[in-house]
Amino acid sequence: MSKKVKLCIFIVILLAIISIALIFVLQNTRTDGRIAQIYQDGQCIRTIDLDQVEEAYEFTVDGDNGAYNTIRVEPGRIAIIEASCPDKVCVNTGYISDSLAPITCLPNRVIIRISGGDTGGMDAIAN
Repeated sequence: MSKKVKLCIFIVILLAIISIALIFVLQNTRTDGRIAQIYQDGQCIRTIDLDQVEEAYEFTVDGDNGAYNTIRVEPGRIAIIEASCPDKVCVNTGYISDSLAPITCLPNRVIIRISGGDTGGMDAIAN
């Protein structure tokens, strides 16, 4: 075998080992304390520790001119399940449980963000 072939094999094996180690590290980098922050018109109106929720519950955020968003909180996750907005993008977002992507209702000016919890790891969405 030539030196180039040996070097290529060595690099491939090294990259495979680094990839496996990186996947292992990213899957185990979860920090406790997933906090959901609900904003309306840029102001934080409610904070919920999702790791402390034991039973599911719902509440409504009322806005101007009859606008509303019904929010459902379950252990470890949160979602907007009903809204007065015409496009329902916020409802179709489904549940979130990490800080990868917020739920946003632009017509009603409501945003739900999660801080803490999974900040690295595999990028996947499951409902």
